[in-house]
Amino acid sequence: MPPLDSVCVLIPTYNEAETIGRVVENFREEGFENILVIDGGSEDGTAEVAEERGARVAMQSGSGKGQAIREAVEYHIDAPYVLMLDGDATYRAEDAQAMLEPLDEGYEHVIGDRFADMRDGAMTKFNQIGNGIVNDAFAAIHGQNFEDILSGYRAFTRESFSRMTLTADGFGVETEMAVECIKRNIKTAVVPIAYLPRPSGSDTNLRPIRDGGIIFLELYRRAKTNNPLFYFGSVGGISTLIGILVAVYVAVEWVTVRVSHEVLAVVAAGAILFGVQLLMFGVLSDLILTLHRDTLRKIDDEFESSESGETTRAAKRADAAEDAPAPDGETVERTNRG
Repeated sequence: MPPLDSVCVLIPTYNEAETIGRVVENFREEGFENILVIDGGSEDGTAEVAEERGARVAMQSGSGKGQAIREAVEYHIDAPYVLMLDGDATYRAEDAQAMLEPLDEGYEHVIGDRFADMRDGAMTKFNQIGNGIVNDAFAAIHGQNFEDILSGYRAFTRESFSRMTLTADGFGVETEMAVECIKRNIKTAVVPIAYLPRPSGSDTNLRPIRDGGIIFLELYRRAKTNNPLFYFGSVGGISTLIGILVAVYVAVEWVTVRVSHEVLAVVAAGAILFGVQLLMFGVLSDLILTLHRDTLRKIDDEFESSESGETTRAAKRADAAEDAPAPDGETVERTNRG
């Protein structure tokens, strides 16, 4: 595990006065001294409670969890490693070691899997179903299963975070981070953790319907640059299917009752043409993306080869310098000294 003084515990909060004190104390008991609470303008004294318990507090300039995380890492954190979690006391400080250990093994991003040990009452059945659908959709779209992409318990290097392009201001930031890990080839590990129910008296800031819709839209939007065949092909496939169904209806009506539906026939033809064009565009975009990735991979391989070659040449030059005979003046001086 990285040294504790090289880790900053990042806790974005909004109206978490009931739980933030307990969270800060638990991490201090685990030996963490660098604890940053970035607050989104809480009205219940969250910032004051966190500061009293020994955390460093910063007030974010905007609003939303995503904006808070970006601002915290960019302006308030100097440590090379970041351990991020919510301030609602649903994540355990005892799991911090397991979350940080992969960073010592070459991983750059770690996701805590809440479903590995979800305690009774920690998540409603509705939210569990929604999370499952999101995770399955992510795996289907991006070709990799991170088990729990909506988990708020993360550990990552500041260097890997700087390579991400994050724009979401709210709860969609976790989805963005998972997509960016795949897109930027950030080595990611999944660690089983415990997920606890919220303590009584604390209210959640999550709105399942609203935030679920945002997450799905973010997941679909991000497919545009990571899986264009799905992004364009899904709409194209639906449009083509609708066009075919309408065309079948028009044909059946014409054959059976001799009723022509000219307008519906035009709609069917338009839908089929539109869908086929999108499917073709998706295939071409996927081909371009594949060629782009191959080109980048070759560039990276050549860069690594040139670096290793330069290191080898430098080593040879150093060896040659050590083995080279001394200049005549130095030889005579040594001889005289002898």
